Amino acid sequence: MRTVTALACAVAVTATAACSTTSDSAGGDSVTVTNCGKEASFPQPLNRLFVNDGGMIAIALAAGAHDAITAVSSLSRDKDVLRLAYGSQVDDLNEVTTKQPTLENFVAARPQVVYAGYNYGMSESRGITIDILNQHGIDVYQLSEACRQADGAPERGTMDPWTALDTDLRNIGTITGHAEEGAAAADDVKRRLAALRAAPQAENPPTVFVFDSGSDTVFTSGAFGGPQGIIDAAGARSATEDVKDTWTAVSWERVATADPDVIAFVDYPGQSVGEKIAALRSNPASRSLRAVQENRFINLPYAMWVSSPLNIDAAETLRKALETTGALPTSSITPALDITSLNLDGNQLLTK
Repeated sequence: MRTVTALACAVAVTATAACSTTSDSAGGDSVTVTNCGKEASFPQPLNRLFVNDGGMIAIALAAGAHDAITAVSSLSRDKDVLRLAYGSQVDDLNEVTTKQPTLENFVAARPQVVYAGYNYGMSESRGITIDILNQHGIDVYQLSEACRQADGAPERGTMDPWTALDTDLRNIGTITGHAEEGAAAADDVKRRLAALRAAPQAENPPTVFVFDSGSDTVFTSGAFGGPQGIIDAAGARSATEDVKDTWTAVSWERVATADPDVIAFVDYPGQSVGEKIAALRSNPASRSLRAVQENRFINLPYAMWVSSPLNIDAAETLRKALETTGALPTSSITPALDITSLNLDGNQLLTK
């Protein structure tokens, strides 16, 4: 990620300023935004953007960047929910790999900028870092949810999840020449978030445990991941709100101690929802939990849980599921996205 050296550009966290610098663009122009706490400039016009992962694809589409996207990766698992939200513009995206992109995938697409994050397409172990991509003439915009707490440290997350989303919607809109669309998408999330926060609340908020997958440990999300913002906005309490990380592993005993009112699944390939429920029913630490015995489950696609504008749809959907259980007072909140149309397994609370 190149920092501005030719000119000093005064920018706020989500504000931007166009600067004339020695960038790779034909006209020598660039735009500067604040990304992961540092000023970063990107070539203008930006019309070759590589976007990794369903959540970031959702951010880019919501921010009006469709025509700038030259390649995507890891789209297939979220194509149904993205089509539900963004329509046919999802269908002509150039998916170069359905899996985690390799360095070769990135380089072959010849992007000006890659939109990815650590553990979201980049990692030292896979030989894909900002420095390495820069060596191939590629700039990187990092997913704000995955900003590292310290250089080289594994812990991620430096800001509130809703702030991270707001930042990326505005920044991606700006660097692709669609500042108004990015701001409009961010403002829509803000408006719906305010409505959720104004809805009637429970005196004792219900507890939600996000179950990504289970093996010897349980993969879940901590205080800086998208689920924290989703659960807060829905009027509940995350069982792992004290874990100062984004996505991370905890013990099965942690699930038992939480005794959640609802268990929320992350739907994506690797471990089916049926296998996750079977794991909960067979593990001694979880099989006697009320949520397990009473099938108090909700299952939402991956792109709704990682940082994306679909987080607000997830929060609205979770709110209605919690109202169904009686854990939250009835409200006028109506989910804008009808997830039941996707016919996902494990959604007992949404189909009551």
